[in-house]
Amino acid sequence: MAAFPHSPNQTFRRLRGRHSPAEFAAMVRRAAKEIGETVSCDARYIGRVESGEIRCPNYAYERVFLHMFPGRTLADLGFSPREAVRGRSAQRTAPFTLKESDVLRRAFMAGGSATVAAATIGLTLLGDTRRPPSRAGESEAAAVEEAVRQIRLLDDRHGADALYRKAAEPLRAAYALLDAGATRQSTEDRLHAGAGELAISVGWLAHDSGRFDDARSHYAEALATARVSGDAALEAHAFSNMAFLARDCGRPRESVRAAQAGRRAARSLGSPRLLSLLALREAGGWAGLADRRACEEALTRAHTEFSRGGSAADPEWMSFFGEAELESLESRCWAALGEHARAARHARRAADLQDPHFARNVALYTAELADDLARAGAPDEAAWAGGRVLDLLTEVQSTRIRSMLSGTARALVPHQRSPRVGAFLARHATA
Repeated sequence: MAAFPHSPNQTFRRLRGRHSPAEFAAMVRRAAKEIGETVSCDARYIGRVESGEIRCPNYAYERVFLHMFPGRTLADLGFSPREAVRGRSAQRTAPFTLKESDVLRRAFMAGGSATVAAATIGLTLLGDTRRPPSRAGESEAAAVEEAVRQIRLLDDRHGADALYRKAAEPLRAAYALLDAGATRQSTEDRLHAGAGELAISVGWLAHDSGRFDDARSHYAEALATARVSGDAALEAHAFSNMAFLARDCGRPRESVRAAQAGRRAARSLGSPRLLSLLALREAGGWAGLADRRACEEALTRAHTEFSRGGSAADPEWMSFFGEAELESLESRCWAALGEHARAARHARRAADLQDPHFARNVALYTAELADDLARAGAPDEAAWAGGRVLDLLTEVQSTRIRSMLSGTARALVPHQRSPRVGAFLARHATA
């Protein structure tokens, strides 16, 4: 059946004003927090609304949008009546419901099986992964894309440890769909991009939970998918994560090379923020090589690109990359160069700037601050920050953060006679 053409939602576009899609998406997420909703809004979602692909938002987004624009109806925001988009054609493009998202969160966090988690992500639309459909359509591509968004949302809130094993089933399903082929080229392109992004997301869960070999394999899979499909954006993303992983594995020269390859892939994409992130990845590699001059040059490029602001070309996965992340990545560079007092200043800014919605990042930045303070000769402050991390680890599960905190505790042992340090060390040992 031929798809109906989409009429752009010019009304919603006017409401966005001068904000970039990524900036507006962040505003939507903040508004959701104000009323207790959870939405994984990003620049791509805003683009789908403005293009008319999403003719009527699901109930969660409806509540958020009406909260943002009080006194207006969905029609005032340029949307069609809900009853007008019911039926087969509407179901193929509508975002997943809040109920499905709630079931997904419960399945992941309750430790359910990978099969249950995959089904609640919405991949039941894909059918039995052992017998994939003869041809994938738009609904299957949408299910893969939604799986990526939900995994990222859960990671932001809870960390990677509880998610990694359960995320493998959707990834297998996505690549089974690629093998089956698609009904049209545009769908196949979406499947390649979605499967590649899913491989990176699962790779990141492995990376953050200390499974470096698994992470390397998933990132390589994403890079191969990008090369096969000629997707420069996916290639740049894969190289960015590969540079990050190489740095964490103690291979700084490989980190530099991967970041530079990512920069080459990203040049034609028109996203200064992506170039900024890749420059920071390169700076981290140079810091690991103790090449201060090259590190500072890369940091200067990162700040220059970041100052150009967000754009419609910013990839949706970069929603995490704001001023807080920039400060954090710079902090790690100075720490690697042995300038821990300077690193602590940047880590403190990162923790102060981070939106509390991203609980994992708040814990990470605070752990960096604690470690830098401990090594900069401020043990009492380090113990305070370490205690804050322990508070956050009641809701965040991240092997990487726990490992960092263990290193901080070891650095503080010589200062254990301090009451504050002693209390932190005792609490850390118990935890």
